[in-house]
Amino acid sequence: MTSSITNKTYKKLTIQVSLNCLSFCVFDTLNTKVLLLKKLPFSNLHRSIKMEDFLESVYNENPDLKNNYDEILIIHSNNLSTFVPTALFDHEFLGSYLQYNTKVFETDFFTFDSLDTYEMNHVYIPYVNLNNFFIDQYGSFDYKHAATILVSKLLDFSKNKEERKMFVHVNDNHFDIVVVQNQKLLLFNSFEYKTPEDFIYYILFTAEQLQLNPENFILEFLGSISENDAFYQIAYKYIRNISLLDVSEINNSFSENENREHFILLHS
Repeated sequence: MTSSITNKTYKKLTIQVSLNCLSFCVFDTLNTKVLLLKKLPFSNLHRSIKMEDFLESVYNENPDLKNNYDEILIIHSNNLSTFVPTALFDHEFLGSYLQYNTKVFETDFFTFDSLDTYEMNHVYIPYVNLNNFFIDQYGSFDYKHAATILVSKLLDFSKNKEERKMFVHVNDNHFDIVVVQNQKLLLFNSFEYKTPEDFIYYILFTAEQLQLNPENFILEFLGSISENDAFYQIAYKYIRNISLLDVSEINNSFSENENREHFILLHS
């Protein structure tokens, strides 16, 4: 479904998929504009129904997903990943990098994204069944892990900033902690959470491991979070310098909350 050089559409489709949600974005690549942004939760998905069947219904109800595009990118969002410095990386042993923080099986498929600018690779387990579904839809496409885009962009933001800063990207069932300092990744980790107490425990534990004083270090939130959330409120109670990520530089028609929630999708 991608275009040949004779029928270029100057449009790009990016689909971000997790076990809870599918979001997609259509870009006008000629004018650098976002033409469409949509979020489709899997919350009503019955356990007896395969996700592929649910995706089939999503495609039937959203004709924009079936149009022709010059580029198609699938973003996998899960917590089955880790970053590895290039100096320590061997693509023959991808599974070994994940075995310390993820339960891996011999049948798992491992892959990686290269972050050449920052001399590291991001090893992860993609959703193979979903990739197979997208192959049936599009034939060919590129794919990446959500955290590859997230970390790369946050490292870009940190250029010439010597102060260590923590970012917390909130997803529906897990959140990512990223700590950066002048384009160096000091820490990346993902945590599953259910309650605000879970949430603040992992943030404070991470801060303690890096000797970051809750009275001093800077914490910025992005993803599915707002100032009214119980998760934001409990962080405000224990950490002095917290805020929502400033997304004012993103030039589109969406709200600040939408730009924070779909930060990864919009920066793909």
